[in-house]
Amino acid sequence: MSDAVRIFAEHAPDYHALRRHLVPGLDAFYDTAADLLALRAGPIARVLDLGAGTGMLSAHIARRHPDVALVLLDGAAPMLAQAQRLLAPREVTVIVADLRDELPDGPFDAVVSALAIHHLDDAAKRELNARVLDVLRPGGVFVNAEQVRGPTAWLEQRQREGWLEACRREGASEEELAGALERMAADRHTDTETQLRWLRELGYADVDCFYKRWHFAVIAGWRAAAS
Repeated sequence: MSDAVRIFAEHAPDYHALRRHLVPGLDAFYDTAADLLALRAGPIARVLDLGAGTGMLSAHIARRHPDVALVLLDGAAPMLAQAQRLLAPREVTVIVADLRDELPDGPFDAVVSALAIHHLDDAAKRELNARVLDVLRPGGVFVNAEQVRGPTAWLEQRQREGWLEACRREGASEEELAGALERMAADRHTDTETQLRWLRELGYADVDCFYKRWHFAVIAGWRAAAS
């Protein structure tokens, strides 16, 4: 078990409350990610949630697409158990696996992720983006709601300061912020523009950043529809 998986497994019971304190504008962040699935015409019947955690993003998607079949993948079994409770009585498929592992068989109408892929280094992020494209149906979308690095050192520092102040307004304690900063020391954030460029180079279409607040961004790209 990796350090990141161990830490998140330990925090599974209180993860929802903690995330609301540490993601200022959490509802807008998740709502934007979920809303992107409906931008292109076509059914949303099957969705893969990578690093699904306690199922927060999947819950937002399920409210918009009541008949969707959800496949949740995460390395921490306790997080997936929380997700099953959150999404009940809906039946969901859960897979305990690492983001570096082989993805479940497609095709998926959407592959989504929230605050998970930044635990990978750049090479592994790009390689995962390529594997996601392979399991999307033509016209399917990849939505990554993620923590990103500022494009310059000055903006990175201002971004961090702005985030801390916004967290305090959301009710985060100094102990919670200290714990978050300690966990973030092992994160491997990549700036937004680099991630957009990767998607375009891999062959995704209509790539853009649809939300940005401090170091939280929602990035998406579509697999080109069959001609």
